[in-house]
Amino acid sequence: MSYRTRLDKAFRNAPVIPISPCSRFCLISDCHRGDGTSNDNFLKNQNLYFTALKHYYTQGFTYIELGDGDELWEIHKMNQIIEIHNNVFWLLSLFHKQNRLYLLYGNHDLEKKAPGYSDHVCGTYFCTDSQCHKPLFPDLTFYEGLILENTCDKTRLYLTHGHQADFFNSVCWKLSRFLVRYFWQPLEHFGVLDPTSAAKNYTKKDRVEQLLSDYATRNDIYLITGHTHRPRLNADMPNYMNTGSCVHPRCITCMEIEGEAISLVKWTYDTKRDGTLYVHREVLTQLLLKNLLKHPNNTC
Repeated sequence: MSYRTRLDKAFRNAPVIPISPCSRFCLISDCHRGDGTSNDNFLKNQNLYFTALKHYYTQGFTYIELGDGDELWEIHKMNQIIEIHNNVFWLLSLFHKQNRLYLLYGNHDLEKKAPGYSDHVCGTYFCTDSQCHKPLFPDLTFYEGLILENTCDKTRLYLTHGHQADFFNSVCWKLSRFLVRYFWQPLEHFGVLDPTSAAKNYTKKDRVEQLLSDYATRNDIYLITGHTHRPRLNADMPNYMNTGSCVHPRCITCMEIEGEAISLVKWTYDTKRDGTLYVHREVLTQLLLKNLLKHPNNTC
């Protein structure tokens, strides 16, 4: 099966979500939430992420996670991640209650594609305030792909994680998981990076992004992914876009779709003149959706 076939499959039965000038969507990928140990790459940016998440909740955004939300290659059990980051999952549960939550799976949390995974594994969480279990994601479906369709001109945005263009992390994902869990994870303590990771190997990152870009161009669609951790929103080449990740050294990046614009946004720490530390939101790039060419019949 070629990478094109794998991407086609991701969108074949993907839900179509309507968007309008009144819609607000937040697209985030590659959180890699872990177990709170030194190997938890999410830990250093957890306050940035939680601040951003609260902003998007209070401002009425719909939250879409494009895969690799949880680090299930290094962590055996999802309940360990939920327990450590229960404040995050509490807030995500509020999005879910208001039907403003869509979660996709990537290669690092591909187990979520199993039928009934949400009810069996993510049905409840332990609330530290009330000291009891509460509903988390009842009846939630984890998707491989999602399509946002503009209600005005039928322009479509195709959303998926992007690992489908990475043979070793899609077809051979169980072998990759084994190597990460028992080989590369211990070596990270000594500064040895996993050469099979598209996020850590720049040669592989370039190759995967080129395949994704070629797929979007060949099919004449707008494709938004994560996986490589490298944010991208280019007015000259708008067919392929990337949200970046939440495990950058000093920031998290994401995309916002609001009104007539799609924006690449960075959340980072900054200081005021008096030295007070605060979380700063910065728009890096913005494109007007109306400037995207209309593709009323684009299908994969």
